[in-house]
Amino acid sequence: MRKGLKKKDLILVLIILCVTGLTVLVRTYIGGAGANRIVIKVNGAIQGVYSLSEDQEIMINEGTNMLKISNGQADMTEADCPDQLCVNQKPVSLSHESLICLPNRVVVEVKSKEESEYDAVTN
Repeated sequence: MRKGLKKKDLILVLIILCVTGLTVLVRTYIGGAGANRIVIKVNGAIQGVYSLSEDQEIMINEGTNMLKISNGQADMTEADCPDQLCVNQKPVSLSHESLICLPNRVVVEVKSKEESEYDAVTN
């Protein structure tokens, strides 16, 4: 019995690589299109909605966190939580990306203008 990749195995690997590459391209260039605002939630309640096109600094949760919006990206610059994971996350700018600070119960999510306020349609 011969060990190694056969022609059909190579074709399958190429198809998987192509689909993966296409998915990344769609997510990067098309999936993020239209992302123009961030929604800040504290304890699950919306604290504010802000434009990604307007550079500003936002104090969240009475000063526990500081969010900076610049160049179309949102970045958590300060937090009083012990682990600082939210501060060390990369800035977000694409639709559905988020910054999360669990100790302070803060979620910052990028949304697009076209999205509905509902997550699902129900009867």
